[in-house]
Amino acid sequence: MGPYYLAIDIGASSGRHILGHVDAGRMVLEEVHRFDNRQIHQNGHDCWDMDNLWQGILDGLKTCKAMGKVPATVGIDTWAVDFVLLDQNGRMVGDAVAYRDSRTEGADKLVEKKISPANLYARTGIQKQPFNTIYQLAALQQEHPEQLEAAHRLLMIPDYFHYLLTGVQKQEYTNATSTGLVHAAKKTWDRDLLDLLGLPRRLFGPLSMPGTVVGPLTDDIAAQVGFQTTVVLPATHDTGSAFLAVPAEDDRAVYLSSGTWSLLGVENKVPITTEESRKQNFTNEGGAWYRYRYLKNIMGLWMIQSIRRELNGVDYVAGKERTAWTLDVQPGEKQWTFPDLIAAAEAAADFPSVVNANDDAFLAPASMIAAVQAACATAGQPVPRTVGQLMQCVYRSLTLCYKNAIAGLSQLTGKEYTAIHIVGGGCQDNYLNRMTAAICRLPVWAGPVEGTAIGNLVIQMIHGGEFADPAAARQCIRESFEIKEVLPQ
Repeated sequence: MGPYYLAIDIGASSGRHILGHVDAGRMVLEEVHRFDNRQIHQNGHDCWDMDNLWQGILDGLKTCKAMGKVPATVGIDTWAVDFVLLDQNGRMVGDAVAYRDSRTEGADKLVEKKISPANLYARTGIQKQPFNTIYQLAALQQEHPEQLEAAHRLLMIPDYFHYLLTGVQKQEYTNATSTGLVHAAKKTWDRDLLDLLGLPRRLFGPLSMPGTVVGPLTDDIAAQVGFQTTVVLPATHDTGSAFLAVPAEDDRAVYLSSGTWSLLGVENKVPITTEESRKQNFTNEGGAWYRYRYLKNIMGLWMIQSIRRELNGVDYVAGKERTAWTLDVQPGEKQWTFPDLIAAAEAAADFPSVVNANDDAFLAPASMIAAVQAACATAGQPVPRTVGQLMQCVYRSLTLCYKNAIAGLSQLTGKEYTAIHIVGGGCQDNYLNRMTAAICRLPVWAGPVEGTAIGNLVIQMIHGGEFADPAAARQCIRESFEIKEVLPQ
């Protein structure tokens, strides 16, 4: 049995420590620690609880030591676009404001006064989303310019935690591209764009590729967790890691990373930054080995997760009063599980209404249920009045978004796609898989479930000499994990 490698994978609701090793040619995973990720309301904004996340990271490392399974290397991945600012002494300036916070409302207009959307996309190739880092920084310029003046470096969330572990500040390429500030073709920070936007150049240093060694743990951290190891950059953007775990055998497969967000796309060798691509709102995110993830962000399981919280009587948007909704149940009347919601959707299979799952109305509504009902009413469609009708509407809407995105991909790349590979937690939803296959008229390959952690480990294992290249790693993934085929019905 070979050495252990540790992927620390932090998503919107929780973080996990997953140990991986290669045994007899197969990749073996073991989850050793899990911790909550929560938002807190402070200084007028919804922020990430960074102290809680940091404690979760340390606790998981201590668990590895207690189990006698010390990893040779460690890497952290998280969601994209969010960041912290550090002063010259490496201390945080301001808060780690979460991307669903409302501070970016109207910030796109501030940016458009300095550069047109068409010109911005031609340079960066990044899909316009209201929470992109470029708009977060524009909002910060308006609200707290003194924070930018005091800052010496901008670090994306995983870069910051790598810094806390090692004392070394590195800016990883795949996550940096999500900011909308990296030149797509040049693969570096767009210095001219930074100047145009009035952002200090000192915040943006050299970009490092996945596989780069950050360094050993600081003496203090090594003493706290009980061992020494080396931090290696994975693709720190979780979607970048997830795409590495897709066990596709050719370039005719569409990749779908299914979780809180549905990220649907393909890998390209060069970015596509045409005006037609911009109008269809596709993005060119940087990947490992400069393979571009050409994809579309679709709202994803966030809609289902939000509905479940509401039905169970849980408020989830800080500082917002719940909007009233009318269904055949009351909040908290029962505790709904995801299988309960799936069964309800199947029982209402004939309910026809659909909404645009990509509409900003579903990004952070006070009530997801009320938002779906309002969208149906505005469109003149039947309004869902039962849990089953509501869930059928969401499932149908998501799969139609997948179908439309694949059609757009075919048009823009000139390729006909023959299969959909789904990785991540959402691939466990067999009803969504069946609907996706049926609506898109393509076979679905579902798995592996732990796509993001596996992709994180792939980079570390290639660095450690376990695999020669991504092709060898993907072959190992195909042989190591259950992958289910779902054919169109």
